[in-house]
Amino acid sequence: MAEESQNKLVYAGKLGYSFRRHLHERFIEIFLFLSAILSIAIMLAIIAMLLKESIVFFRQVSIWEFLTDTQWTPLFDDAHYGILPLISGTMVSSMIALLVALPMGTIIAIYLSEFAPFTVREIAKPFLELLGGVPTVVYGYFALLFVTPLLQTIFPELPGFNLLSAGLVMGIMIIPYVSSMTEDAMRAVPMNLREGSYAMGATRYQTAIRVVMPAAFSGIAAAYILGISRAVGETMVVAIAAGMQPNLTWNPMEPAATITAYIVQVSLGDLPHGSIGYQTIFAAGLTLLLITLVFNIIGHLLRKRYREIY
Repeated sequence: MAEESQNKLVYAGKLGYSFRRHLHERFIEIFLFLSAILSIAIMLAIIAMLLKESIVFFRQVSIWEFLTDTQWTPLFDDAHYGILPLISGTMVSSMIALLVALPMGTIIAIYLSEFAPFTVREIAKPFLELLGGVPTVVYGYFALLFVTPLLQTIFPELPGFNLLSAGLVMGIMIIPYVSSMTEDAMRAVPMNLREGSYAMGATRYQTAIRVVMPAAFSGIAAAYILGISRAVGETMVVAIAAGMQPNLTWNPMEPAATITAYIVQVSLGDLPHGSIGYQTIFAAGLTLLLITLVFNIIGHLLRKRYREIY
């Protein structure tokens, strides 16, 4: 009888433990689900806000004028609302940044993943992450007060505000993001692929370039898309170093404004809420969102097309 009672108590204890464990896992599952829903809701709210305010703007300015006019002077009496000058400034500065960040970030990632000793990797990675944590306003003044005078010794005709110095510093700023994600993607490649390559007589360099990088392409593509989005959306560096005057130019040695710099300029001004000048920041923000969305879609398609599952 005592043994039967003891067995019942043990069974009841196991049943209570199982119930508590199930309740705990259910709570975690609900919490994670609500977190995911919250992120989606915030994104939808941002899109809805941009669309709502942009519709008010496009009721007064035609989309054709917005996309084709070569002047952007919404704050003047003779107002023009062509987004092309802001897009050109954004694209030029971003391309310069990517020409610096993508090759350098990839080279650093290859070295850290395939060649660097363990101690070097453990020391170098925190320094890279520290470089990524420097406030962007510091990078902006670094571009204006150090990089621009340095470039003026090579190009004396270079103006004080220019897209070249802003793009170069933006590239330096983006290197940690590209290198860190690329290195993580390369290190995730199974070791047996490397060993098979070495067994075939390949060198470490050949293995890194012809085996590891193709195998990690989906992760590398994600790192590149993050770098592109970071460059396109950068604000303070271009606002400080590139100037804030809209200029339809593809010459990096000229001053120009980007979409983000213009949004900062108007947001800090005294324009009344609801005026067409105020509404331009939402139209510009929607354009920037669409540009970023296009790059993310391209990155998703590339990852889907070339993803390797081991």
